Amino acid sequence: MTALPEWLSDNRDTTTLATMLSPASTRSLETLAAESRAITLRRFGRTMTLYAPLYLSNYCSSGCAYCGFASDRKTPRHRLEPDEIRRELAAMKKLGISDILLLTGERTAAADFDYLRKCVEIAAQEMQKVSVEAFPMSVNEYRALADCGCTGITIYQETYNRERYEALHRWGPKKDFIARLETPARALEGGIKSVGLGVLLGLSDPVEDALSLYRHVRHLGRTYWRAGMSVSFPRLRPQTGGYEPPFPVDDHLLARIIFAFRIALPDTELVLSTRESATFRDGMAGLGITRMSVESKTTVGGYSVSESKNSREKKDEGQFEISDSRTAREFCAALRNQNIEPVFKNWEPSYNGPSSSISHEIQTIRPTTPIAPEMQSSKPSSLLTPETETCH
Repeated sequence: MTALPEWLSDNRDTTTLATMLSPASTRSLETLAAESRAITLRRFGRTMTLYAPLYLSNYCSSGCAYCGFASDRKTPRHRLEPDEIRRELAAMKKLGISDILLLTGERTAAADFDYLRKCVEIAAQEMQKVSVEAFPMSVNEYRALADCGCTGITIYQETYNRERYEALHRWGPKKDFIARLETPARALEGGIKSVGLGVLLGLSDPVEDALSLYRHVRHLGRTYWRAGMSVSFPRLRPQTGGYEPPFPVDDHLLARIIFAFRIALPDTELVLSTRESATFRDGMAGLGITRMSVESKTTVGGYSVSESKNSREKKDEGQFEISDSRTAREFCAALRNQNIEPVFKNWEPSYNGPSSSISHEIQTIRPTTPIAPEMQSSKPSSLLTPETETCH
């Protein structure tokens, strides 16, 4: 068995975070929320970046005990073909979406690298920003995706507890803990500009997983300091298979984790998806979260079906149940009620392509530039660039 990397058990950087997450912490949730809110306002302003997922395929070769797409589920399997992808993209653009996350299951003959690369090519022709959440790939494969217009990847370790990980991933390529752990570094080495990390809260002790996730972000940041980083906080949701989380995470603990990460990682984008309820997402907006999904579909496709009143009822099971089912317009209105400006576009496609010098450069001290008082204005417009688009 391959030994775990030293950074995964290095506690030198985690003392402050561990103190904030401890049940015995003297820092109240209200105190953490206030500090997190102040940092979020200074660093990100009163804005919320929005994106949407597009499931390309539900074929999968792995046996994750907690996933609705696991290979032993009875879910009907299919993938989107090029014409279907274009219809989905057209439907998403009507919602104002220009930042998308393309998803597949683990690598299969039906949805392999060549299929994914073609999907990225199609999406990059229509969307401003294209990211991928799929199977682990080689450095060369990631570079090929970057060449096609992929700017970021999302890859969750699911849990950093190796024993729990191996028990939960019953078979398939995802069972290799170390290979998955090393995936974000391979992506950045291949020229992908940003990586999104996360754990699936509920699979293992949430505080221990949060600390390991923080170590992972810090480890990557030391080597790939020019790369963009984001952290997600998904909780297990009901799914085909009926897996029940053995370590349930309540709203109070999840909020504490989010606030602690914002304080510990002030410049890192923190992400919250439609797995969470409308009430919880509204509460986290402006307090630490800076990126959210909107009007998500967890079935293969789903957007063109939803907009067509004459189409047949979609009977496929999604990967999991969503909780916040508001439309993009409804969600934007809720953000604006809090004086937060929803932003669908903050990326220019001319920046696409692989990064050539993102790695092999270690910066011991990363300088930060103080934000001038005038940039701390509560007016969202002062923080938007000419290329930024918001929903109306």
